[in-house]
Amino acid sequence: MGENLDRLNRNLARVEELSKRLVAALAQRHPGDVGLEGPGQDLYLKAGMAYWNEVMTNPARLLEHQVEYWGKTLTHFLEMQQNLSQGQFVAPEDDPDLPTDKRFANPLWKTHPYFNFVKHQYLLGARAIEEAVAKLDGLETKDKQRIEFFATQIIDLFSPTNYLATNPDALERAVETEGMSLVQGLENMVRDIESHHGELLPTLADPSAFEVGGNIATSEGSVVYRNRMMELIQYKPATETVHRTPLVIFPPWINKFYILDLKPQNSLIRWIVEQGYTLFVVSWKNPDQSYADVGLEDYIEEGYLEAVRVAREITGEKQVNAIGYCIAGTTLSATLSLLKKRGEKPIKSATLFTTLTDFSDQGEFTVFLQDDFVDAIERQVEAEGILDSYYMSKTFSFLRAKDLVYGPAIRSYMMGEAPPAFDLLYWNGDSTNLPGKMAVQYLRGLCQGNALCSEDGLELFGERLSVRDVDVPVFAIACETDHIAAWKDSFRGVVHMGSRNKTFVLSESGHIAGIVNPPSKKKYGHYTNPSVEGAPEDWLKAADYNEGSWWPRWEEWLASRSGKRIPARIPGEAGYPVLAPAPGTYVLEKTSG
Repeated sequence: MGENLDRLNRNLARVEELSKRLVAALAQRHPGDVGLEGPGQDLYLKAGMAYWNEVMTNPARLLEHQVEYWGKTLTHFLEMQQNLSQGQFVAPEDDPDLPTDKRFANPLWKTHPYFNFVKHQYLLGARAIEEAVAKLDGLETKDKQRIEFFATQIIDLFSPTNYLATNPDALERAVETEGMSLVQGLENMVRDIESHHGELLPTLADPSAFEVGGNIATSEGSVVYRNRMMELIQYKPATETVHRTPLVIFPPWINKFYILDLKPQNSLIRWIVEQGYTLFVVSWKNPDQSYADVGLEDYIEEGYLEAVRVAREITGEKQVNAIGYCIAGTTLSATLSLLKKRGEKPIKSATLFTTLTDFSDQGEFTVFLQDDFVDAIERQVEAEGILDSYYMSKTFSFLRAKDLVYGPAIRSYMMGEAPPAFDLLYWNGDSTNLPGKMAVQYLRGLCQGNALCSEDGLELFGERLSVRDVDVPVFAIACETDHIAAWKDSFRGVVHMGSRNKTFVLSESGHIAGIVNPPSKKKYGHYTNPSVEGAPEDWLKAADYNEGSWWPRWEEWLASRSGKRIPARIPGEAGYPVLAPAPGTYVLEKTSG
C-alpha cells in the first residue's frame, strides 16, 4: 500500500512539473493568420443558405431524414435499456450499413454497455451529418466539396476514441500502468508543443532512431557544387562502365530529397547507380526569412539550369536526362518550355514522377486552394517572409486526419507510447519552409490560375511558359491512389505536352509508395497503354496490367536515350572538387518550427 502511494505521489509531482512546462510551451505560440485555421465566413453562409433553402423547398425530405435519425438513436437507447433491465447485456447488432472502423477494434466496444452505446450513437450521428451534407443542393461543386471535407473533420474530431473517458484502450492502459501511461502521454504532448514552438502536431516517428547520412540517406557520393539554392550531389559509380549521358534528379523542395534514398533495399538512387548511370541529385536549401523574395524563376535559374550546366561540364556531355518529382516535375516542365523559347536543348529527355501541370481539377486540395485560405497564406508570408513548414505539415496531415493526426495523438498522448521507429514517417516530419514569393506564385499562378495549361501561359523571364512547349521525350509516372497529385490530372497534363514521344505509366499505390517501389519487393504493379491521348478513364480501360515495379520498364526506356557505355566517372575528378560527402549539408538543416 505504501509503495503504491509513493508511486502515486511521484506521478502527481511529475504531472505538476509537466503542467508548468505545458503552460510555458503554449506561451511560445505565435498565432498565425486566423484565415489559416479554418474556412472563411462565406462558406458557412453558403452552407446555411443551402440548408434553409432545403427547409423551405423540400421540408418533407428534411423531416424524413431527421425522423430516421431520431428513430435509430431512440431504438438503440431502448434496446440498451431493455437489455440492462433484464440483468444482462446483449450487444445490439451492428448496423450493416455502417462500415467497419478500425478505431473500434477493442472488444469492449461490443461487449461493454457503456462503450457500445457511445460507439453506436457516435456512428449514427456521423452518418446523419454525412447524409445531411450530401443532400445539400444549390451549391457549386467546390463549395460542396469543401463543406463535405470540413464536416468530415468535425466528425473525426468528435470520435469517442479521441477522449480519455470514452476510450477503453487508454483507460485499460492507465489501470495497467497505475497512471504512468497518462504521465508519459503528458510528457509526449509537452515535448511536441515545445518542439513546434507552441503548436500541437503529433510526432509521427522516433526522432532519435534515424540519422541522415548515418542509417538513412547512405548512398555514397559527394557534393560537387553549391550555391544559395541547392547542393549538387554526384554519386559514386557502382559499375566499371556507365552510360554516356548523365542523369539529374530534381526532388521537390517541399520535402527533402532522401525519400529516394531511405535505406539500401528501397533506394531509387542506389538502384539507378547500380544500373550504370552517372547520377546527380539536387538537394535544395531549406529557406529562412532571407529567402522571402525567392521565386520560381530563382529555382529555375539557380537550381535547374545551374545543375544541368554543372552536370554537363563535369561529364563533358552536351545533354543530360532529367527527372522531376511532384512540384519539381511541374517546374521541370516550365524549365523545358523556357529552354524551347530560348532555342536551347541541354535536356535530352524528361521523366516526371507524380507531376501536375494541369490544375483544372485540384482534387483533395480544392478545400485549401480557395481564396480564403490563399489570401491568408499571402498575408502570412508577407508578414514572415516564408511559409513555415508547420502549415504545410498540418495541411498534409489533415487530409488524412485519422491516420496522421488522431491515431498518433491517441497512441502518444493517451496511451503514453513512444513514436515508432519508421523511416518514412521520420522523413515526413523532416519538413522544409517555402520562400514567400515562390509559395504565392505556385498557389496563385499554377494551382488557381492553371497557368501552364492556359492560353496565356506562366509569365516568367519575360516569356509565356506552357506545357505545349515541352517537346522532349517524356516518361510520366502517376500513382493510382495518390491524394496529392491525382493521376487523372497528371495524365491530362501529359496529354497537353507537345512531345511526339510520350509514355504514361500508372503505378499502384500512392504518392510515395507508388514511386519508391523497388523490383525486389514485387509488391505494386502498374498499368501501361502506348496511346497517351483522350480521357484518362478511357486510357485506363484500354491499359494492360503488369505485375511488379515500373522501375525496369523505365530504365529500359532511359537506357535507349543515354548513349553507349564509357568508363565510370569519379566525383571530384573533373574540375569540381568535393565539397562534402553525401548527403551534404543543406539536407541537415532543420526548420525553426
